[in-house]
Amino acid sequence: MRRADSLKRRIVVAFVLFGLGASALFAAIAAVAVEGIEVQLVDKRLEAAVAWAAPRHTAGLDVDMPAGLRFQRGAAIPAPLRGLADGVHKVDVGPTRLHVLAGHDAQGGWVLVDHESDYDKIELVVYSMFAAVFVGFMLLATLLGGFLGTRVVTPIRELAQAVGQDSVPPTLTGRKDELGVLARALQAHTAELRAFLDRERYFTGDVSHELRSPLTVIMGAAEILLQDAPPALRAPAERIYRAAREAAECVTVLLLLARAPELGSQAPVDLAKVARDEADKYRSLLAGKPVALRFDESAALAVRAPRELCAAAIGNLVRNACQYTDAGEVVLRVLPGRVVVEDTGPGLPPAVVATLGSGGGVPSSGSGGTGLGLALARRICDFLGAGFAYEARAEGGSRFTIGFTSDPGSRQPNVPLTGR
Repeated sequence: MRRADSLKRRIVVAFVLFGLGASALFAAIAAVAVEGIEVQLVDKRLEAAVAWAAPRHTAGLDVDMPAGLRFQRGAAIPAPLRGLADGVHKVDVGPTRLHVLAGHDAQGGWVLVDHESDYDKIELVVYSMFAAVFVGFMLLATLLGGFLGTRVVTPIRELAQAVGQDSVPPTLTGRKDELGVLARALQAHTAELRAFLDRERYFTGDVSHELRSPLTVIMGAAEILLQDAPPALRAPAERIYRAAREAAECVTVLLLLARAPELGSQAPVDLAKVARDEADKYRSLLAGKPVALRFDESAALAVRAPRELCAAAIGNLVRNACQYTDAGEVVLRVLPGRVVVEDTGPGLPPAVVATLGSGGGVPSSGSGGTGLGLALARRICDFLGAGFAYEARAEGGSRFTIGFTSDPGSRQPNVPLTGR
């Protein structure tokens, strides 16, 4: 998983953003409070002192100001303080910052200067403390977000790994929080799916196994008929034998799929030879039709898989193309990494293509052939990890492609169905 997609990182970012927002709000409130305190401690103090000193100075009386305060009028006002507008000012004279209250009365302008106010120092200390609190708050938000992110993400990661391993540990199912509820729900759902798949596999295996005996009897009886039957009965006997043989091959394929053999332990299968054999097997379906079956081998291709499965996947496509192509040609190609079957038949209608893409059964129409044939070919490709793709040819007909990985026996996702 990319770092940007990490749930833990998102939690940490959320805490940091919350810390930034809370700190900004706190800083704004603190700034207003500091300025308010300054008004009360400095400005009001200067205004009270002026209210006492100005009348006495006008009356010619002595103005005995508190320590640090100096009342000056007219020419006695220092040059840096002249011309100030009425009100409180902060004036820097050299390294010293003065609080000055300026005003006018009937006698002219005056200023009240505070030389010894320590409020600026106090203000600096207060803002320094605010900065330290901000840094500490952000650090705390980051650590808390990381801690909570770890506490939240670690069980989720363990749950994801457990689901991938088809086993949810008791440490997760025993939790009392929402993760425990999710773990128990996933455990129950996984058990239900496992039971369903086991029932389906056992049913397919049992049915396939039970069908082998009667099919063997039918094939044996058909062989006897082919040997002893008069010419008039040979054609029906051949159809019976061919149908029973195809049914037996289908049963074998279903039994292999039910048993799900390990592909990595299989011997490599030469797909070019398999494709050639399947083309020869179904060439008789074109008897009496103006259709040519062409086999093109331009590359060697081998995969680790049961030969019966490879033959069934390719054979179903070749058989359907031969059965439903009335004119033109059927081309079977073995190319680097893939096997392609093309025909000049009517093609597949959109409804059938949609059904094939969903993995369901396919109606018996067009060059799609029997629903069981294409559905079985798609299921075999799913099991082998091979790509299965259909597209309509621009000049008419169908093109089916079975794509294999370069590493025999390795799994890859299916190529999605497309159509032109």
